[in-house]
Amino acid sequence: MNPSFDFEDIQPYNDEEINPALRRITAEPVFQNVLDYLFPDRPNEEIISEIHTITSAIEFQKVFMHPAIRSIVKQTSDGLTCTGFENINPDNAYLFIANHRDILLDSAILQILLVEHDFETSEITFGSNLMTSEFVIDAGKVNRMFKVFRDGTKREMLVNSKRLSAYMRYSITKKNTSLWIAQRKGRTKDGNDKTEPGLLKMLNISGTGNFIENFTELNIVPLTISYEYEPCDVLKVKELYYSLKAPYKKSPGEDLNSIITGITQQKGRIHFSVGKPVNDKLYEIEERANNDKINQLTRMIDKQIYENYKLWKTNYIAYDILYNEKKYINNYTSEEKKAFKNYITKQLNNIKGDKNILEKMLLNIYTNPVENKNKFH
Repeated sequence: MNPSFDFEDIQPYNDEEINPALRRITAEPVFQNVLDYLFPDRPNEEIISEIHTITSAIEFQKVFMHPAIRSIVKQTSDGLTCTGFENINPDNAYLFIANHRDILLDSAILQILLVEHDFETSEITFGSNLMTSEFVIDAGKVNRMFKVFRDGTKREMLVNSKRLSAYMRYSITKKNTSLWIAQRKGRTKDGNDKTEPGLLKMLNISGTGNFIENFTELNIVPLTISYEYEPCDVLKVKELYYSLKAPYKKSPGEDLNSIITGITQQKGRIHFSVGKPVNDKLYEIEERANNDKINQLTRMIDKQIYENYKLWKTNYIAYDILYNEKKYINNYTSEEKKAFKNYITKQLNNIKGDKNILEKMLLNIYTNPVENKNKFH
């Protein structure tokens, strides 16, 4: 354990805490609704009895969460594909830095794919803004989630950033445990995936070596998740639109609503791409001022995320609609374009406001991945 910090209130539950937490979770009435949705063909009592025998986080993820996420994928998508697992080694721990489109599924899908490729699951960041009840906290911590503080005074945020950085470095270098973290605070609302330099600065502060040494031991791997139909696209557009007039303040329960919508909304096809560890490329970063190094590493991560993004017909159609072009007409049929236009119209009917502005915002979610990918071609 890092002697400078106490990680007790941010780390996931240890194995001794798992079974009591699971018994609290299964005692909640809402959990019955969860089981009804996830496993409609199995009696709830049978599943709960099975859960009550679980004594470790890894066991819970494999016995319950793996089939649960597979059930969600089956019910709400047209299939999940993946590439790039040959880029990483099951014996090593990695810091997966990922684009972020859905609160729950981005990291949850990684876990099922890790298991299916004979890797251990990773720990996952858990925003304090989501920790709204004991049920949610238990559900996160039994899933190997560790706490990321989202608010506080400047001094508190600095202390919490140092502690978080130390915990993440400790987990990778001492526990040999992989971690998942989003490339930015909160989900991408406009489809423009971009790594925040502040994230890398936070990671760097716990290092004791030079720039290359500090980031080499973190084993950063960029991850890209691509949904054919964006989870919560209407909710994201609504937030962006309302933010034009005043700073957006979330209402109580809004994050939970986004989680439920992201789970249940139809997503078309889903593709997950594991990038290559950036360690070998760190030596290409020129010896400049530290901010310049951070910015170069940011671009290095973004480049892989953009290049590995799987473009769907929805992306190509949105681009041609937005710019009134036929640049990608060979990538879709007229029927597919008509169907997507109908989808856009239906989604926009759920938002009040200037339809032209709203339509552009919605199309941008699907268009920006095309433009970002084109930057590196």
